[in-house]
Amino acid sequence: MSIHCSPIVCIVGGAVAGSEAAHRLAQRGVRSVVLEMEAVPWGKIELGLPKWHAKQRDKEEAAIDEKLRSPYVTYVPSTKLGRDVSLEELLGWGFSAILLAAGAWRDRPLPVSGVDAYENKGLIYQNPFVAQFNQYHSPDYDGPAFEVQDDAIIVGGGLASLDVVKILMLETTARALRQRGLTADLLVLEKKGIPKVLQQLGLSWEELGLKGCTLYYRRRAQDMPLIPMDENVTPEKLQKAKTVREKLLSNFLAKYLFHFEPCCMPVRELVEGNRLAGLVFQRTEVREGRAVALPDTEFEVRSPQIISSIGSLPEPVPGIELKWELFRIPDPNTGKLEGYDNVFALGNSVTGTGNIRASRLHARMVTEWILDSFLLRPENVSQTSNDEAQVERILERASELQTRAGYDGDYDRWIERHQPVRLESMESSSL
Repeated sequence: MSIHCSPIVCIVGGAVAGSEAAHRLAQRGVRSVVLEMEAVPWGKIELGLPKWHAKQRDKEEAAIDEKLRSPYVTYVPSTKLGRDVSLEELLGWGFSAILLAAGAWRDRPLPVSGVDAYENKGLIYQNPFVAQFNQYHSPDYDGPAFEVQDDAIIVGGGLASLDVVKILMLETTARALRQRGLTADLLVLEKKGIPKVLQQLGLSWEELGLKGCTLYYRRRAQDMPLIPMDENVTPEKLQKAKTVREKLLSNFLAKYLFHFEPCCMPVRELVEGNRLAGLVFQRTEVREGRAVALPDTEFEVRSPQIISSIGSLPEPVPGIELKWELFRIPDPNTGKLEGYDNVFALGNSVTGTGNIRASRLHARMVTEWILDSFLLRPENVSQTSNDEAQVERILERASELQTRAGYDGDYDRWIERHQPVRLESMESSSL
């Protein structure tokens, strides 16, 4: 009598990339156990997508929920790799493959020697800053408390840095209006733009007495990664993209009244007492796509608040060596980690872009490769499949983790119980 064999896969992370992988596996009849470090599986859709994107957030989170409801998926919340279970343990469970889709939650360090000694002492990183903005209205919020400052410095240049700029400009403007006894709804300010709201109130920007924040970027406006580009882009499309980028930035400047300084990079810190009080920048020139520092062009900028927004990296996983703070992945099209036979990475843990579409597409591409070229490839099936007893043992261990997290297997009831507090308006905002 033959014993039925089938693969079973562990997916670390349940957000855009993880849920897409689980969905693709389920479509081909492959079971998965999804380990999610938070109670809800929405990742940066919930914590990294600024809360004025409510419609997009709800749409993306509903899509994640639909994929994780599949009978082929075993959801395990509040379970973090490296904290609640180790990679070595998971490898010992007997999974056919392990997929790392935990995203990129660690900020890329600001490239100024010694500056991290001043984190939360004048220096703030983007990920905790945006996560706080998305949650501080909740009565249950107990995370970091950052008070936004006027005349702040933002070091960045991508879409995420523009989100940081908007948060600063909206919050400081709303605070100045409240000090005048005027209603200040951040959702209205974000949608209409600061000048239009001020005009309706009979005020000018100058009357508020605000300086506004400044975004410093090492390249030019036309080089900002504000729209996705194909790898094999034609010169005509590249020129069009440069024009679109400049127009997008111009529209942002007009709508939110911040400042933009291109072609400059931070090189040293300015310190007063035990706080970061500013940065020394150096002018650059773009040569063949690279920002080249120009000698004798340094200048000082003092500010009460510096926010670094220059990209995100995957968190280190004990047992996995990193190369230049990234997973060792010779071919991003397969996501296979160097030194492992059946461990793969996908989504933002590889792309590092924080882009929803890029994360989903990368997860789809890698998962399809894993299915066709690894899990279900005829000559591999005997090595990548588990018999019924092995699958049962894996599911029993997953059940133990579910019990530890307080999860009874009812996905919809769990999500309802852990639904974050939502806002219809943001008049009460006060970072």
